[in-house]
Amino acid sequence: MDLHDAQSWLVEFQSQLSLQFQKMPGSAIFLRYVKSSYQNDPIRSAVELFLFLFAIRYLLAPSYSTQKKSYVTLSDEEVDELVDDWTPEPLVAPQTSFEEAENERIPVIVGPTGPKTKLSSGRTVTNLASFNFYNLIGNETLKEKAIQTLRTYGVGPCGPPGFYGTQDVHMKTESDIAAYLGASACIVYAQAFSTISSVIPAFSKRGDIIVADRAVNYAIRKGIQISRSTVRWYDHNNLEDMQRVLERVVKEQAKKPLTRRFIVTEGLFENVGDMADIPKIIELKLRYKFRLILDETWSFGVLGRTGRGITEHQNVDAAEVDMIIGSLAGPLCAGGGFCAGSQEIVEHQRISAAAYTFSAALPAMLATTASEVLHMLETNSDMLTQVKENIKTMWTQLDPRSDWVHCTSSVENPIMILVLKAEVISGKKLTVSDQEQLLQDVVDESLVNGVLITRLKSMPRAINVTAKDIGWELQPALKVCITSGLSKREIEKAGITIRHAITKVVNKRK
Repeated sequence: MDLHDAQSWLVEFQSQLSLQFQKMPGSAIFLRYVKSSYQNDPIRSAVELFLFLFAIRYLLAPSYSTQKKSYVTLSDEEVDELVDDWTPEPLVAPQTSFEEAENERIPVIVGPTGPKTKLSSGRTVTNLASFNFYNLIGNETLKEKAIQTLRTYGVGPCGPPGFYGTQDVHMKTESDIAAYLGASACIVYAQAFSTISSVIPAFSKRGDIIVADRAVNYAIRKGIQISRSTVRWYDHNNLEDMQRVLERVVKEQAKKPLTRRFIVTEGLFENVGDMADIPKIIELKLRYKFRLILDETWSFGVLGRTGRGITEHQNVDAAEVDMIIGSLAGPLCAGGGFCAGSQEIVEHQRISAAAYTFSAALPAMLATTASEVLHMLETNSDMLTQVKENIKTMWTQLDPRSDWVHCTSSVENPIMILVLKAEVISGKKLTVSDQEQLLQDVVDESLVNGVLITRLKSMPRAINVTAKDIGWELQPALKVCITSGLSKREIEKAGITIRHAITKVVNKRK
């Protein structure tokens, strides 16, 4: 076949191929599309052709398994030998000798936790180690209210609030707290600890800015950690350092995309006991355009003429604080926690706060107990007056008279934090472990003489955010909790017992 015949055959083949293609449905549309595409954008046609060929190759490629093949076959004896040699890592670190000795001496309470508590040994001691500030555990009115609620609603809703756990008593408690504080709205959580650790990550995300006091409690630190936000710490209760940090943050973010920025602090600090200057903090947050998250776990129900917290105590409108977080489990002797703020802030948490969305709702009897205690605080100011008088009485026995310890708490705080004086620590060359051991000996000596107190304890250092992270370390301290269930004379006697126990233990230390 010569060249002319080959060309004739090729032309004939193309004409037959074109004829058969034109008989196919939609061929004319396809041809118009290809011509238009090639004329306007030949690169697009090339890419589409490549994708078409890739799809054909993919469909024609042989199938394969995604499961990894094991090329080593072990016998039953070898498997048993490997299992026997395997040693799992412990879930918790082994106890130190100090922790073992401390756990062996922990007193066991029999019956209710009142001002006078019976131990398993049969002794009755003065209890200054519980948060029963107003002796509400022994209040018969609250007991009867809780029993009635239990018979009506049962033990608990057994479901998350956003599903079928919300009951009318929860809505009433939220309304009562909001009205009590003067806030627009309120949301109630089932656990006090999880409240602040859920509120923070519900609003602050990765890339947002949090400016926080170095001495904030463990729940706040966990909330900050969960949020994965950028954190800037300022020295404890040092508003000059806080202003410096705020100015630096504003300067750093000046040319960057707008982010959410928060100030996080406590009303009464759990680890130190002193009080924040909320009016000054509000002034700074308005000047530098931050939002304020205020944890009133230990100040709500304690500070102020009617127990409304640090906002009432320092004459601050609660509406000026963006989020007020409090506990219903401490001074109120109920359970759960709350966050009060604007309607938008509260509604946002109902779908984004982990502890609210994924936890069973607060038991109804605890919700009604909280509402009842709020009513009692609002109508009976003598409850707070008696506690404040007992606080003054204990102060006169401990802080000015002791040569070894001083109280870091505010004079209005019913939880007295007693730390060893600096000259005692330096003079006796006490390490942190030595201080913990010495203070535990004080706790034991006080218990021997009929007064139950405790120590200020942090979470284990292995899981705690400590000095390496924030530049602040919890100082070992005694914790003495004042209650109105004891008379002035009983408080004086307990204070003398504690002071003598401190003197006896410290003098033994060489």
